Amino acid sequence: MGFRLPVIIRRASNQASSKGVDVPRGYLAVYVGEEMKRFVIPMSYLNQPSFQELLNQAEEQFEYVHPMGGLTIPCREDVFLDITSRLCRF
Repeated sequence: MGFRLPVIIRRASNQASSKGVDVPRGYLAVYVGEEMKRFVIPMSYLNQPSFQELLNQAEEQFEYVHPMGGLTIPCREDVFLDITSRLCRF
């Protein structure tokens, strides 16, 4: 057993998103929704089944060419936030 530190999903500012300077080690920037908002998430999410489903959708829609230059998740922002908020609880 042990304890887990709370995980914070951060929405990057437009200026920082173009430079990619605000992604700490162990995190990943993803683009979500119609407005392609940028979020910084823990890389540990990549192993979670619910997040892997989002990755599968991204692969089907974009293959390996992502319009923002980073990982683009093809879902609504509210759906993304709902999924990631559940991942923060574990």
